[in-house]
Amino acid sequence: MAIAREPYGFVHADSGRLKETYGGPAGQVFVECMRIRPEDRDADTVIIFSHPIGGGSFLPLVTSLAHAGHHVIYCNPRYRGNDTALIMEKCVLDLGACIADAKKRFGYEKVVLGGWSGGGSLSLFYQDQAENPTITETPAGDPADLAGAGLIPADAILLLAAHVSRSHTMTEWMDPSILDEDRPFERNTELNIYDPACPNQPPYTPEFVAQFRAAQVARNRRITDRVLAQLAEIKAGPDPDAERCFVVQGTMSDVRWLDPLQDPSDRTPGTCYLGDPKIANDGPVGLGRFTTLRSWLSQWSYDKSRADGTGNASRITCPVLVISNSADLACTPSQAQRLFDAVGSEDKQMVTIKGADHYYIERPDLLPQAVKQVSDWTGARRLYRPVA
Repeated sequence: MAIAREPYGFVHADSGRLKETYGGPAGQVFVECMRIRPEDRDADTVIIFSHPIGGGSFLPLVTSLAHAGHHVIYCNPRYRGNDTALIMEKCVLDLGACIADAKKRFGYEKVVLGGWSGGGSLSLFYQDQAENPTITETPAGDPADLAGAGLIPADAILLLAAHVSRSHTMTEWMDPSILDEDRPFERNTELNIYDPACPNQPPYTPEFVAQFRAAQVARNRRITDRVLAQLAEIKAGPDPDAERCFVVQGTMSDVRWLDPLQDPSDRTPGTCYLGDPKIANDGPVGLGRFTTLRSWLSQWSYDKSRADGTGNASRITCPVLVISNSADLACTPSQAQRLFDAVGSEDKQMVTIKGADHYYIERPDLLPQAVKQVSDWTGARRLYRPVA
């Protein structure tokens, strides 16, 4: 089926006094979108994908869904390609503006949120606030009126190779051997799984895994305490809107990467979705490598971030489909199971695509299985008309 790609964008108002994006006038935000659809097939339902840093309009699954007859929009929030100063609450506002615009611009009656990878927890955060609007400020105390934004609830959610949240995933990947953020390369050998001298080697004991996980949470909390103290000092000073940037080393250390018995799946041991996890641990593209005080609280803090996939999932009522890929090097099976178990809706389903990797790049032959699962599930809920 031939498809058309239609790039477009729109501007929506932003009443926040703080600006975290490059360029553009104050008080406005530009949202860039791509509509991918069959050339000769109308639809009253659209699948809207979004991700905190966008950039997924050419994902194999997104394109394959359009080839199967679905209308798809990929929405890039204001932080496209750069999460250094990202605020999750503002990603929700951008996604909400995209949904409202799509209904008005194209006449869609129903919306399914496509939560792929990090877009899964964003979709759940959005739906939670659309159904139960409560938030009026960020975790840093800056205005972000989700409660008054008139967010339109989606009719269903697809969680596709999704992780539980940026904050919890970051924590589960943090290097717990870093005990002092000012001396990040002086590491505790006992917890440094990439150090050949580490006395704990795979297969890891349950006792070591528990110690490792507790130390990861403790490190995240130490950074959060430090951020809160610095932010309080700034807000008490003459420039309360000032910001500070900082580096977080060691954010790709997880016992799952080296021990295949941890969260067993079909993934290849010794690898992660960024390649060699030892290199990615301190490399420039690791999660949260460059961040700000306000952004840390909103997207990376274990305790302060409101974009908590399982917590958000527990409060939503719309139908949810969870698709897990058994060879995923980023979002392992337990993440999909945790999301599924947390979903509060009575209408929920989970399926696993055996052998599929995170992007379907290594196994493109498995894409039809994923597309069929989405098509059958949405079709059963009158959210898709099967291709004749």
